[in-house]
Order: sequence, then structure tokens, then C-alpha cells
Amino acid sequence: MELRWRVSHLPTAWMSLLRWRLCKIMAAIVPKKDAPGVDLCGTDQYYYIVRSDVGCYMRSTNFNKGEDLDVFSLHPACSNGDHYLAYDDDLFYIIKGTSFRCVSDIGTDEGAIVCSLHPSCQGGDHYFSAFGNFYIVYQNQGVYRRTKNMTTYKDGIEYSLHPDCKDALYYYGIKDCYYFVRPHEEWGVQYYRCTNFNTNESGQASSFHPSVINFLPGGLGLTHGPSAGVWTCIKTIKNDSQNHTTWSNKVPVTQGFDKEKLSPIENNWNISASLPVETGLSALLTKSQFSLAPTYGGSNVNTDGENWKLTTIEETISVLLEPGKEAYVWQYQLSLGSDAVLFCRDLRFDDPNKPPVVIPLPPAKH
Repeated sequence: MELRWRVSHLPTAWMSLLRWRLCKIMAAIVPKKDAPGVDLCGTDQYYYIVRSDVGCYMRSTNFNKGEDLDVFSLHPACSNGDHYLAYDDDLFYIIKGTSFRCVSDIGTDEGAIVCSLHPSCQGGDHYFSAFGNFYIVYQNQGVYRRTKNMTTYKDGIEYSLHPDCKDALYYYGIKDCYYFVRPHEEWGVQYYRCTNFNTNESGQASSFHPSVINFLPGGLGLTHGPSAGVWTCIKTIKNDSQNHTTWSNKVPVTQGFDKEKLSPIENNWNISASLPVETGLSALLTKSQFSLAPTYGGSNVNTDGENWKLTTIEETISVLLEPGKEAYVWQYQLSLGSDAVLFCRDLRFDDPNKPPVVIPLPPAKH
């Protein structure tokens, strides 16, 4: 690629200030209502985070301590569910619309059967299982329903949600209790153990381990800092002569994802070989983070068209410089916190008094 422009003067001191201001944008875990295909569930032994948006799920024996963090691929037939819940030790339910798929393994789709949801079990905001029952939370109505069977609504009954349990991001259960996840507060992202959402009995709080937060949607914005897109000057060319001069040369340009800056997030994960990820799971999670709204520490951009393998290429740049003037080559970069991690393909010159203002990436589809 060859770039040709006539340029004059461009100040650069504002760049660090802009990056600092952008990194002050708040970050947060994305709630269930804004995270299609994402859910939490549990059995007697394990807790699960399903990330259908990146095609995998995490299994752990302890979210608070970050123990036994195994990541597996999600079977295509079990993807894109509206809700995910686990029942006892060996059954998973994937709810889509007015039906559910019951399997013994969401990684293999083993033993799959499909059944209809009873009308009284449809349209819930959250689903989970505990104590041999199924629970459907209607968050906006401030109620939840309990039943022995989601097809027949056996022994169905409705309760009011306790005020402390209404504003949860996620609800999930295990054999003998259930949990709700509260938004980020003074002590971080907390989940509360409970035995009765009607009275908020117990209400024991625990924090998520950072390695678990990294896997939650929006989590990278909390552990590493919100994302930001910034035009960064990567080359300055100056004409010190008294004549117009054409400068032409090849300039090495870094493109792609610098996974070394984020590879430590995978150090505490046991990643299954079944995950077909060439650039690493961290790349998928970072791409998802960039697509989020700024409310959740994202930049609301689609980076599918970018190169996600880190490489250095040579760009041929030809510039006509006026006497005593400088040329600035700008590259669009996406950062998490203060670290640039994705070096985009776009190189530009712009108005001599400021860098480009256009965002060269398409908006994310939500």
C-alpha cells in the first residue's frame, strides 16, 4: 500500500491525556439481559459459565478461589441458547423460545431430547435449578415461579422476590442452594448464596476470583481496564531543508493482536484441545470485549476484519513535504486499560492540527 499526502504541522502532546481520559470510562459485568447466549449454572460438584458468544464454557469447583478452571468447546447444537441451567449432577437444559433441549453434556450434545415449555414456564428472564425444582425468575415483575417439571408445571407456585434479590445480573443454582450475582460495588463483583429468594435467607456474599472475572462478559474491562480506540503516531518525517521534498520509504508497521500482553489470563485455565482457537482464547474474549458498549468497558466496534495474528509488514509511504514541515503517520489502535493490544490496519494522515477523528471500524451488532 502506498500513501501520499501534503501535510504541515501536527501537535502530539494531547495523546497521553486522551488515552487517560478514555480509560476513565466505567467498566462492568454485562447482565444476562444484554448478553445473549451467556449464562451461569451449577451442579452438586461444579459451577459453569457458558459463553456461547465465543463458543465455549468454563467449569470450576470454586468461583471464589478460582479452582479447577477448565474451559471446553460448546457443541453447536447447544449454542445460542436463551438460557442455560443444570439439574442435579448430570443434566443440562438449553432453553430457546418456548422449548428446551435436555442433554447430559453441552460439549458433546449427548442424550439430547427436546421438549416444550409449559405456558407458565415461558418468557422468564432467568432459569435455574435447586432442591430438585426448577425456578423461573420474572425480574421485571419482581416474582419467581417454582415447579417440579417445566413441561407440565407440576406443583407450580409463584413467590415475590425479596428486594435484595431483585437487581441481580445472573441467577444460578446447585443441588442445595442458589445464587445471585450483584453488580460491581465497593467490594467488586459479588455473588450471594441463598436458600430462599422470597426472604433472602442466608445471603452469604463471596467475590469472584480474577481468573473467573476474566471469563465473564465485560470482565476484561474490570481486570485490565476499559477498552479505547486511539489514533497513535507511529512515524514522524521532517523536512529540514528550504525546498519542497518528497520522502519515500518503506516503514515497518505492526498489525494484529499482541496476545503476550493478555496471555497471563489463560495461565490459570486448563483449556481443552477441542477448542479450535489459532490465536488463543484470550483473542476471542478480547474481541468480545471490544464489541461491548462503553457502559461495560467496550468500544462498540466490530474487529472481525482485523488481523488477529501479530505480524510486522512494510508499508510504502511517499510524502511531499513543504520546507520546515513535518509528516505524521497515524495508526488506529485498540487498548485495554493503558496497554494497546490490537494494532489495526488503518494508517492515515489528517488535518495538520489534529489526528484523524473517524473511527475506521464498523459498529458492533448487538
